Amino acid sequence: MFTDFRIALAIPVALTLAACGEPQPQLSFEESLQQQLIEAEPGDVIDIPAGTHELTRSLSLNVPGVTIRGAGMDSSILSFRNQLQGAEGLLVSADDFTIEDLAIEDTVGDALKINDSDNVTVRRVRTEWTGGPLTTNGAYGIYPVQSSNILIDGSVAIGASDAGIYVGQSTRIIVRNSRAEYNVAGIEIENSTFADVYDNVATNNTGGILVFDLPNLPVQGGRNTRVFNNSIVDNNTANFAPEGNIVATVPAGSGLMVLANDNIEVFGNEFAGNNSANMMVVSYHITGLPIDDENYDPFPESIHVHDNSFSGGGAEPDSEPLALLREATGQAVPDIVWDGTILPGKTAPDVICMRGNGDADFVNLDAPGGFAAPSFEIGPHDCAGEELPEVSISTGP
Repeated sequence: MFTDFRIALAIPVALTLAACGEPQPQLSFEESLQQQLIEAEPGDVIDIPAGTHELTRSLSLNVPGVTIRGAGMDSSILSFRNQLQGAEGLLVSADDFTIEDLAIEDTVGDALKINDSDNVTVRRVRTEWTGGPLTTNGAYGIYPVQSSNILIDGSVAIGASDAGIYVGQSTRIIVRNSRAEYNVAGIEIENSTFADVYDNVATNNTGGILVFDLPNLPVQGGRNTRVFNNSIVDNNTANFAPEGNIVATVPAGSGLMVLANDNIEVFGNEFAGNNSANMMVVSYHITGLPIDDENYDPFPESIHVHDNSFSGGGAEPDSEPLALLREATGQAVPDIVWDGTILPGKTAPDVICMRGNGDADFVNLDAPGGFAAPSFEIGPHDCAGEELPEVSISTGP
């Protein structure tokens, strides 16, 4: 009996020791990262170590007050080139969110989408589709939407089939010190209010910077955007947006395009070598698309363009009206193009005021008259427009 008792006692002890000594299964980087995002608490910092980390499904974060931090946009890389699940790379719906010093590459859909969030900081983040400008690339690189108090600083966006840096239906926005290249739209502010876009480089896109207001969206009335001290150069990449997308209508060679937006101040920018036109101000009617939103205002107003430099541009327009103008005049398309569409009862200065732009030239395309009588008279637009206040935001850590 004594021997049997010792054997019986030894068996569970041995099993316990064996269990304690068994190695526990290691989580993959992908599993560990998603677990950290799910279990995060306000104030947490989630570190992304240096290296290229292969991911196969979307990541998501819904906890406020979290920071995701890498070792640098060229060092910590989240690669989705073998993505099997999900529409985004990282989807965030959380206030007081910061992401910095990392890259998100080759997502099936949008790279970094931030939705319905307040106090958002995107600092030194790169989004890129590494195969070049392809229609099969995801639509948006850095993509805050329906959010507020947004800072995008020192970031890079490459290869988006819609917009590299896009802020939509949002308010109180700063996009600065960033570079957008080889996207359809480099930087786009859409249906948003109170945005400062400055000290950026937009080059080799289809359109460098777009300030749009579109119908049939929950938030309308885009206004009060300042675009200043940017380099908007050589945006001549062929349009590779999927058919039916609104940015598919943007001519290759567009520097800055303001569409149906109000109270826009454009100053201190360098415009050069944009082959359709360095700057365009147009109504939504120019798209030829129907408007079935009774609350939508398709006309741009109060566009103040001053103290910019213009050179080159307009040499090879990718637009039928602009190409016909180029052919008829034998000259490059003027630096600043207005389609001539105007709200009844308004006058030319209500749409555009221009001063201090060196020897920049101008054309009113006469779109309402079927482009029959374009005018190159800049005099009616020689007026002092409104100087908008600096945008002030409050962001998290």
